Amino acid sequence: MSRGKAAPKRVILADPKFGSILLAKFINYAMFDGKKTITQRFVYGALDILAEKQNSKPLEMFEKVVETAKPQVEVRSKRVGGANYQVPMPVIGHRANVLAFRWILEAARKRNGKGMEQKLASEFLDILEGVGGTMKKKEDVHRMAEANKAFAHFARRR
Repeated sequence: MSRGKAAPKRVILADPKFGSILLAKFINYAMFDGKKTITQRFVYGALDILAEKQNSKPLEMFEKVVETAKPQVEVRSKRVGGANYQVPMPVIGHRANVLAFRWILEAARKRNGKGMEQKLASEFLDILEGVGGTMKKKEDVHRMAEANKAFAHFARRR
């Protein structure tokens, strides 16, 4: 049940170095105070470090990292008869990307290291190995959905 019209989706230009819209969205999401050039510098730097350590193309590695970090299910709160239930629901495409971006950046910022470039590169490497803060967050969300599977029938109810 929405109120009024949905806001029109803005067209995001592909990033200048690789021509990827996914990477452009990640850069926009990572940006602070509109400082896009600085953000591009540390994201591209992190991708260069990643490509160097993995001996492959940076864009392919980035796409693999995001794909690995994406959640398949999440829990959403739903009020039924005076009680709130955590109802597991599948994550739709755009939201899966946003959650992956959020978790990657959050985990990278919490890391100890020299500069955001190094922190982000380390987090990317950890995701590819299936460890680190991002993967822990994804596993926690999946575990929560699994634990609340009994309430899945509420998801279909309108």
